[in-house]
Amino acid sequence: MRVGDRREIPELREVSDPLALRALAHPVRIALIEALSLQGPMTATEAGEMVGESPTTCSFHLRQLAKYGVVEEAGRGKGRARPWKMTSIGMRISAGGGDPEAELAAVALTRLFRDRQLARYRRWIESRSTYPKRWQDAVGDSEYLFHLTVEELEALNGELSALLLPRFRERLTDPASRPAGSVPVEMLVFSYLIAPPPPEP
Repeated sequence: MRVGDRREIPELREVSDPLALRALAHPVRIALIEALSLQGPMTATEAGEMVGESPTTCSFHLRQLAKYGVVEEAGRGKGRARPWKMTSIGMRISAGGGDPEAELAAVALTRLFRDRQLARYRRWIESRSTYPKRWQDAVGDSEYLFHLTVEELEALNGELSALLLPRFRERLTDPASRPAGSVPVEMLVFSYLIAPPPPEP
């Protein structure tokens, strides 16, 4: 955040309510979330041009996203001419509490997001040779295998978030803070078990 700028940058929004999880698990709504996250505030008409849907369709889905607190009106304009913006820099999908309904909804929503992200990654692999050599070399593609306790895994993920989010999050909400020559770069960081944990004592 720039010195003297007292605006708060919204943090990740935790979504765990089964109704909200199910409401978000819609391809058009996910596309709108991605568009607003990438481009910032836009009208239903502008969003429609970006995601390939009609302004009427986008307007309906934006209102549904607003109902669950994911987006909000960005001021000025009426009807389809009013811009919408994200209420946070992203979401953390959670199904805590052992609720089977919430768990199923969280799995469905996570799968939709990841399928879209991995499709973008596949497009990058297929088209990377068309990009400048320096950008090709700068992109990372790594895989690591660790043996960790649950405490170490919690700490590692916390450290990664603490390193990445504060450094670049202002650029998500303030286009003026993006340096010349910067482009959107998506970084996916997965950590998951490939074997069951030992029984708890």
